[in-house]
Amino acid sequence: MSDKNNASLLGGHAQYAKGAVEETIGNVTGSQAWKDSGVHDKQEATETMRAANQRSCECPVISSGTEKKIGHAVGCQGMVQNAQGKERRQ
Repeated sequence: MSDKNNASLLGGHAQYAKGAVEETIGNVTGSQAWKDSGVHDKQEATETMRAANQRSCECPVISSGTEKKIGHAVGCQGMVQNAQGKERRQ
């Protein structure tokens, strides 16, 4: 995988986590703006990660175990599934 794909995949994960935090803040405070921002960030992040994964299935920068833990922590089922796919290919 090229460095650009790694950066896209990592950036997508970071953006998804950011969105999850924003959405949680919105839920806790009742702020619709925070909720909307979080949902938007998560949608964009999902698109970014999907595009990066289509270019290549492997991400050597993030281990499957780490990716799975992060996926569970932020509620990103795509990260969990991607990690499980890496484990099956190993």
